[in-house]
Amino acid sequence: MLELRDVTAGYGRTRVLEGVSLHVPEGGAVAVMGHNGAGKTTLLRVAVGLLPVMRGQVLLDGEDVTRLRPNKRVARGLGYVPQGQLSFPHMTTLENLQLVSTQLSAIDGVLDTFPALRDLLGRRAGLLSGGQRQQLAIARTLLTNPRMLILDEPTEGIQPNVVAEIEGVIAALTARGDLSVLLVEQHVGFALRSTDAYYVLESGRVTSSGAGGPGALDAVRTAMAV
Repeated sequence: MLELRDVTAGYGRTRVLEGVSLHVPEGGAVAVMGHNGAGKTTLLRVAVGLLPVMRGQVLLDGEDVTRLRPNKRVARGLGYVPQGQLSFPHMTTLENLQLVSTQLSAIDGVLDTFPALRDLLGRRAGLLSGGQRQQLAIARTLLTNPRMLILDEPTEGIQPNVVAEIEGVIAALTARGDLSVLLVEQHVGFALRSTDAYYVLESGRVTSSGAGGPGALDAVRTAMAV
């Protein structure tokens, strides 16, 4: 579904990614892990089209989208939830959702995925907890009907019970078979439970990769300890 081929990218003359290759299969879920400064968010910015590549290719559903703008990638089925639980704080939860879709059936569908938001539709997003804002951010992206969902640190600063809910949502979405997920995450256990495969970045290079699941925990911890 999404593929990065030998991608080098950065800011100005500074290279942050160096020859990174990554593959997210259709209907699959892949985690990217690494310490702060490893290049994880830069990788996602390249995938979304917010940062041009210096070398390499980005393919979405087999199509070369390396030079396409972000809105064109969204039109081809890419959905992006950036880090930071972003919302429009002075608008209500419902108004945040209606910015993407005014179809009641579509909104009702994402509220089935995040039922806690039903009781918060009239509350300003700026008054929601961090976990509630993160659920709102993911729900808003799901309203675009993506086939490829990219999540940047979805558990950062969120209470454990909401982390468990988000983990359940990712599992339910990928179980449908029609949605691929690329997840950047610091919490190794959460990342491996939520995905089928992983990549570890260190100083902008892939230093380890393999199948996901709890059995990969020791291998990932060893790779990230280097």
